[in-house]
Amino acid sequence: MKKKQKNFAKRPTWDEYFLEVANLVAKRSTCHRRHVGAVLVKDKRILATGYNGAPSGLKDCLEIGFCVREKLGIPSGERHELCRALHAEQNVIIQAALHGVGTRGSILYLTNQPCIICAKMLINAAIKEIVIAGDYPDKMAMDFLKEAGIKIRKLK
Repeated sequence: MKKKQKNFAKRPTWDEYFLEVANLVAKRSTCHRRHVGAVLVKDKRILATGYNGAPSGLKDCLEIGFCVREKLGIPSGERHELCRALHAEQNVIIQAALHGVGTRGSILYLTNQPCIICAKMLINAAIKEIVIAGDYPDKMAMDFLKEAGIKIRKLK
């Protein structure tokens, strides 16, 4: 007797799965402008997650009620030093460090392409591959990552 198969939705690929987790992580963001999530993975296991937000214990943009860069009319991708938040990529590396988790040879899943500051950090953290879902206006970051030999893939 043949068993009837249940009608399940299409099972996500590993890339789809980890990007979906990154999208969920991004929902914790406290940024007015952009919600970014990062998931650091090795051997199909999540090592750490990060989202963009103010340093621990400091007020974030949601609490103070505005974004300094937005108030000053600063375009996305410029004057990062005026932002209260750490980027998701910075937070994922910090979380790994805080918990004694090595980043060498891992894959980073991101909701957006990294900026140049984060690209340099990811290079030094020995991330081997980055999978992104969205763009960011920073060609230099992509050039640096390619020069460093970090594989970059964009999923639709």
